[in-house]
Amino acid sequence: MDWVEDFYSRTGRWWAEAESGLGDRDRGRVERLHRVCGSEPRRVLELGCGYGTTAAAFADAGHQVVAVELTDRADQAKAHLERLGPERLQIVRGDFYTATFAGRFDTVTYWNGFGIGSDADQRRLLRRIAEEWLEPDGTALVDVYNPLVWASWDGEVELLQANPERGYHHELQQHLTFDPVTATAVDTWWDTAEPERRITQRLRCYTPADLRLLLEGTGLALAGVLVGGEPVDLAADHTGDAAWLRDHYEYLAVLEPTSEGARAQDARRYSEE
Repeated sequence: MDWVEDFYSRTGRWWAEAESGLGDRDRGRVERLHRVCGSEPRRVLELGCGYGTTAAAFADAGHQVVAVELTDRADQAKAHLERLGPERLQIVRGDFYTATFAGRFDTVTYWNGFGIGSDADQRRLLRRIAEEWLEPDGTALVDVYNPLVWASWDGEVELLQANPERGYHHELQQHLTFDPVTATAVDTWWDTAEPERRITQRLRCYTPADLRLLLEGTGLALAGVLVGGEPVDLAADHTGDAAWLRDHYEYLAVLEPTSEGARAQDARRYSEE
């Protein structure tokens, strides 16, 4: 995963002016948390917080938030931190595969990022959520990339025009391909002024059935799924369902600790005492 910091730092600089303020997407994530968990104040850990906009939206809604970000997108979060104060919002610059945090959390969130790295990397992260961070009765909310939609974009090339009035100062090109064997989207970007400096992210995608297999042995189980903000009955027949096949490139997985996960939490607490 040596590409991660460079990719998200460079794209972060491209879009910082336009996208580092709170928006409808951030408020929508707060609504989804309240829909799943209720609106009472919670202690929230956000993984991969980017510019800190969603973390700030949660803090505005009354939650106490710790947010971690590897790249220099975290620098943009300082404005939110100055406004909200450290009692409501903490921004940690670091790698959440190695970072440690004081105490446990009612909710752990990972928006629009799960799938970076290998299956083993995902399991390692899921175990950390279950064993180290999440309260025994807590909930994790994780955006998961839908392979069916990403596969439909294979071979597409898109030109994104600069729009300085909206804060987009770079003309960018994007080329998407999809590996059907590993269910991995290969997403390449470059500034048209510097076509030789291309950067690529690789995103592992999972159907809900794949995700259930991935979760085995991690201490977490799939408790529900939301697509487009709406709950989905996973036991129903979804043959021909446009939401899954064409409309939504990611879905929100609701994860809860299993009994095995609770035992692992107890064992870790005992070893730390």
